[in-house]
Amino acid sequence: MPVEKRHPIPVKEAIHRVLQQDIYTEQTRVSLYESEGYILAEDIVATHDIPRFDKSPYDGFAIRSEDSQGASTNNRIAFEVIDHIGAGSVSKKTIQPGQAVRIMTGAQLPEGADAVVMLEQTVETAKGFTLRKAFERLENVSVKGEETATGDVVLHRGQRINAGAVAVLATFGYAEVPVYRKPTVAIIATGSELLDVEDDLEPGKIRNSNGPMIAALLQKEGIDVVRYNIQMDDYDSSLSVISSALEQHDMVITTGGVSVGDFDYLPDIYQALEAEVLFNKIAMRPGSVTTVAVAQGKYLFGLSGNPSACYSGYELLTKPAIYHMMGALCCYPAIVRATLMTDFKKANPFTRFVRANVTLTGREATVRPSGFNKSGAVVAIAHSNGIMMLPGGTRGYHAGHQVDVLLTSVEMYQQELYI
Repeated sequence: MPVEKRHPIPVKEAIHRVLQQDIYTEQTRVSLYESEGYILAEDIVATHDIPRFDKSPYDGFAIRSEDSQGASTNNRIAFEVIDHIGAGSVSKKTIQPGQAVRIMTGAQLPEGADAVVMLEQTVETAKGFTLRKAFERLENVSVKGEETATGDVVLHRGQRINAGAVAVLATFGYAEVPVYRKPTVAIIATGSELLDVEDDLEPGKIRNSNGPMIAALLQKEGIDVVRYNIQMDDYDSSLSVISSALEQHDMVITTGGVSVGDFDYLPDIYQALEAEVLFNKIAMRPGSVTTVAVAQGKYLFGLSGNPSACYSGYELLTKPAIYHMMGALCCYPAIVRATLMTDFKKANPFTRFVRANVTLTGREATVRPSGFNKSGAVVAIAHSNGIMMLPGGTRGYHAGHQVDVLLTSVEMYQQELYI
């Protein structure tokens, strides 16, 4: 059998081809309490003004601003306190000249009041307080509708729901939230050399690390994952399993079997499935043989069998595709500019992606490789929180160079707190 001739395409072009596919999940509704991590399927509008009424942002006294005019250090003006209200309560009294109402943070201003005096700006008297400062109309007042007005769009279709968005949804009474369904994903590790995690090692065999790693990455995004049994290097059985997975899931991810060796059957399987191969080689290291195809309106991701290459392929291509499927406005990962803290002298004919450890110190970011960096490396992934992106056509980098870093884990970047 002749060796298949493959032509590498730029990384950016590969990502573009993946995300221009017309592949989306349908809309559904989920409980507010389960909505974090979903993508909004509709614009969310304010069902009432925020604030709903003129209210006090401080503990203090509600007054008529005109009664404070002329107040100074040498001319303290006295007010009589006629009522006391807390948040959630409304005074039934209307303030007359020279009167005030004790008010708590968040409470509605009483009738007649148009300013709030903070508690620390007053001196207590037998009947109330005095002040030495004149106040303007609406000073220290949160005005009705100043944040949002009824009908304003407060969250946008395609926006990822985070804790802040949950708070907004709760504020406006959205107990159920319109979202795009999260895709279900099948993971199939291929290779006769693979063993399950619980198996004892045998000569020439290794344990399957890619399957559990990809499952963990997907679970981090709240994606339902089904892990299939390891597939030996056998065309017929592999075709049967992948065909079945494709019928039952929105996306199928295979690891291994995408090279051009005598036992790599995935290219033939794609052909049997009448899949459109978007590309089968990318100008990148590691992971150049990463392959993406489309069949039956679904994605087939053929990730490398090498752990670091598999990891890079997921972060660059699979993860953005998942968010694309859910209608997200933002599908691309965050990238920062960081100072390289050690030499990296390896030449880069293709764009190289290096597992790396990013440290943010104040406003500065530094980065260094997180360990052994060949494509088969696995330990370095565990110690990384980013991927250095080193453009092709370079002869290596030296400490002090500025490099781009794709952030893969936003949970931890520094060991000390810099504020």
